[in-house]
Amino acid sequence: MIMDLRKFLETERAYFEELEDILTRLDGNPALRLDMAEIRRFHYLYERVSSDLARISTFATEQDTRRYIETLIAKAYGIIHETRDNPHSFHPIHWFLNTFPRVFRKNAKAFYLSVAITMAGALLGGLAISLDPSAKQYLLPGEDHIMQSPGDRVKQEENVTNDRLAGMKGQGAAFYMTHNTQVSITTAAMGLTWGIGTIIMLFYTGIMVGGIVIDYILAGQAAFVTGWLLPHGSVEIPAILLAGQAGLMIANAMIGWRRSISMRNRFRLIAPELVTILLGTAVFLVWAGIIEAFFSQYHEPILPYTFKIIFGSIQLVLVILFLVFSGRKKE
Repeated sequence: MIMDLRKFLETERAYFEELEDILTRLDGNPALRLDMAEIRRFHYLYERVSSDLARISTFATEQDTRRYIETLIAKAYGIIHETRDNPHSFHPIHWFLNTFPRVFRKNAKAFYLSVAITMAGALLGGLAISLDPSAKQYLLPGEDHIMQSPGDRVKQEENVTNDRLAGMKGQGAAFYMTHNTQVSITTAAMGLTWGIGTIIMLFYTGIMVGGIVIDYILAGQAAFVTGWLLPHGSVEIPAILLAGQAGLMIANAMIGWRRSISMRNRFRLIAPELVTILLGTAVFLVWAGIIEAFFSQYHEPILPYTFKIIFGSIQLVLVILFLVFSGRKKE
């Protein structure tokens, strides 16, 4: 029998919303206890919506509605089988090693797009500097160490033999953490501009990275720039890309291509995943700030470039392995 999908959804939507209302009440008040009539109704709704999921799963065009129903069923299942003593306990290590990478992989398409946009900016920035070195005053931020000639910067850094950052490393780490977190939050929040702001932020980040790297490579300072940027950049840049991933997820929820559910429900579906990705981004940025202040700012002869490059390369590999493989047993 061919099912009238529109009529089916109109009929069943009231049951979806009723189940969602009960779940919202239980989620908002862990101590809430349902009476016997409410328990029976809750179980009936759980079984009915589960049956609806089986019926709608054959319709490839209703992916978003199916995800919405799956979310309701998953929450209801968790409440039915949970122990209510501490249903909202949070285990940071388990969350970071399992939940965070799984949510990242679930939304990997947004991350790949974030990478592509940033790479496009890096190619443009590198090409512009290679064709016209004077363009860096227009493309790159105006900090003294960026505008300075790469050769002069390297000579200045390599002539330092004492700990010039003594007593200031904690302050420097706090500054890097705060600054990078602000940039990342802005990148994610710009998803509310239907993704236009997020794309601009990612593209310009790529321009800066590509322009700086090419500027130093053309000056024959490839080892210096790699040893300078890789130790903290191997964590910081993935964190910014994660923020871009979150921003693009927000943009997707705003636009809602071919989705029959309301914007409110679209945001409700992605809200927990957005929080997870942004918290994971914050963890990355805290570590990147520590590395940048205590490690990246020291150059030869204090720290050999080879050692810094090896450290940064190992760290980058570990970040990739973590995001790709961590938590797969749970999946």
